Amino acid sequence: MSAVRNAGRTATVLAVVCACVFASQAAFAERGKHGSNGDTEQRAETGDDGTVSVTVGGVVFDRSKNGTGDSAGPLTSSTSWSPPPCWYAPKYSPEELQAHLEPIWEAGSTGHQWDTDQRKRYVDPDNPEKDFNKDKSGKGYWWASYVDKSFPPGWDSCNKEYFWVDTGDAPPADIENAVTPEILAELAYAEIRVPGTEVTLAPAQTTKVNLPTWAWLDAAEFKPVSVTASVPEIRIEATATAVPVSLKIEPGTPDAESYPASGVCAIVDGRIGEPYARGKADSTPPCGVKYLRSSGDGTFPLQATVTWQIDWTGSGGAGGDLPDGEFGATQDVVVQEIQAINR
Repeated sequence: MSAVRNAGRTATVLAVVCACVFASQAAFAERGKHGSNGDTEQRAETGDDGTVSVTVGGVVFDRSKNGTGDSAGPLTSSTSWSPPPCWYAPKYSPEELQAHLEPIWEAGSTGHQWDTDQRKRYVDPDNPEKDFNKDKSGKGYWWASYVDKSFPPGWDSCNKEYFWVDTGDAPPADIENAVTPEILAELAYAEIRVPGTEVTLAPAQTTKVNLPTWAWLDAAEFKPVSVTASVPEIRIEATATAVPVSLKIEPGTPDAESYPASGVCAIVDGRIGEPYARGKADSTPPCGVKYLRSSGDGTFPLQATVTWQIDWTGSGGAGGDLPDGEFGATQDVVVQEIQAINR
């Protein structure tokens, strides 16, 4: 699993570097400071079946089995792990790289020495057929770096120059985050969206002190979701699948008891918690909370967080697990004292 490196930039340096990202290609490539430009490149295509695939940074994401709706959101890893902030993927054929670089060199804005060094890297004056590896056209690609579109810490760590990979060969082992099925799985993880986690409570609007409050989630909303990431040019792919495994309820005040005591409600028979039904007033809910004091004129912020287990499968029989992800929401709960009536 790839480690994410902390860029550790000061605010001033980060502002300057980010400005470079949005500059022209010539300025961005100046003296090779940013490797192969770190493009984010995004486009969408609709297949014959109506499925929309989105290409971001040289990787195609199929989100047709992702979570949907206004309340859906991204997962947060339950550990310190994060998806790659940048990666390498096929970018140019020999002719495309030539068409990309030669105008930059001819413009002269990058400096004579840098232009000369670049020409030596990609051009063979004694054998024009080998310029930009044109003798290998159709047999491989020049790879480039791409960055996560949100520019997280470490986004600028993929600063290698363009490098060539023959079709069917693995990228060089010493280049971290060159796309493999596992890297694609990690990138797919970042694209997963899961349903919102507002729980149903009974009593619904207002609960009472010392009265067990039942909590449950609509099982229909909590089915596995998945995203597939692929690089069609080199015929590799990986699918990351998120499966809900538990719900954690935090009452929003220490003056409360949770059911179960851990506050973690397991999924049983595809259901989280159990809907309240008439006649269960004296029963202990399998998932819920009991408040021990009133919320007064305010409310208690009940936090409901679902844990999703992530596994992946990929090309060549590859597969494994990724860190669990979490997604939650807060809802306000009104708790009142039970009013006694004096006769």
